Amino acid sequence: MALMQITVIPLGLASSSVGEYVADIELFLQKAGVACQLNDMGTVIQGKAAELFGLAARIHELPFNKGVRRVVTQIVLDDRRDQAVAIGDKVAAVRARLALAK
Repeated sequence: MALMQITVIPLGLASSSVGEYVADIELFLQKAGVACQLNDMGTVIQGKAAELFGLAARIHELPFNKGVRRVVTQIVLDDRRDQAVAIGDKVAAVRARLALAK
């Protein structure tokens, strides 16, 4: 299983707010039944690497479907094959280390 963080940035908008586009992405992911978690800088999605790349392409198209003429999409993919990973595992591991350090 892999984790991908994706951040989609529509450019050339009349407003600096992009919440409408973020909401569209989240609704798309909910309808697709994808394991994901929204954060302040993007969305983390869990799945097989090949599937995540395909999903990223579909997500990238969403603002274009609403008339946006330019979109920048940033993707970070962590494909760990020595053990299973899921959304929240990394945060839990760091919190456990912090608890031990007290």
